[in-house]
Amino acid sequence: MREILSDLVAEEQALDQFLQRVHEREWILPTPVRGWSIMDTVCHLAYSENFASAVISRGQKAIDEAAITNIEDWLERGIIEGEGKRYQSVIEWWRNGRADVVDALSRTMATDRIPWLIKPMSAKAFATTRLMEAWYHGLDIKAAMEGRITLEEEEEDPRDDTPRLRHVAWLAHRTLPYAFEKAGEAFPTDGIRVELMGPKYARWVYGPADSTNVITGIAGEWCRVAVDRLELGESTLKARGEASEMALQLLCMY
Repeated sequence: MREILSDLVAEEQALDQFLQRVHEREWILPTPVRGWSIMDTVCHLAYSENFASAVISRGQKAIDEAAITNIEDWLERGIIEGEGKRYQSVIEWWRNGRADVVDALSRTMATDRIPWLIKPMSAKAFATTRLMEAWYHGLDIKAAMEGRITLEEEEEDPRDDTPRLRHVAWLAHRTLPYAFEKAGEAFPTDGIRVELMGPKYARWVYGPADSTNVITGIAGEWCRVAVDRLELGESTLKARGEASEMALQLLCMY
């Protein structure tokens, strides 16, 4: 758990630091997704982290008490709860929630099961979903700020992908069997292998080495398609084998 929790903290801290560049008046800027503003997005992150903390601590009871009948309605709860808050308060709300999640997860084993909205998952996967949330909502916030950020000379671009993306890539591959099940399709017996090029030409491979179904491409594109931030047709991802072609069509982590 140490590695994923370390990267989770780093991903959230990187987004926190980016938000320090956002002027108060810019918090109302719309993001490209859901019609949410930057404020709405951070309110959602804050609410979901606090909810995640409650689930880790109290288990299925916390989910039952939330009485979630519709995921779309649940996604709006953070925005409703954040109404009237100033942006500094929203950041602190998010910081407290995410700190509680990391603290709780630090006392778990990677294989411990934690309930969640759709189905229980391992503590490692749970931590990875928290990193994924910070990453892809960070994409939305950065898109809203396009053209408004000035970089200092030799400063790293905060919009660039980092090696932490490997966790999202792993999670996307891990969810493929569920995506097939949800679609009523049989997952191939020899699995699906995914071969990706990560930042700085890193090579990330997931799945059986002898699989006849193989997906290749750029890690950032694979992850963005998985979280619906990039259309498959706009990517350069390639599939070899019928099941791998279907996997790209079904790829979606929520």
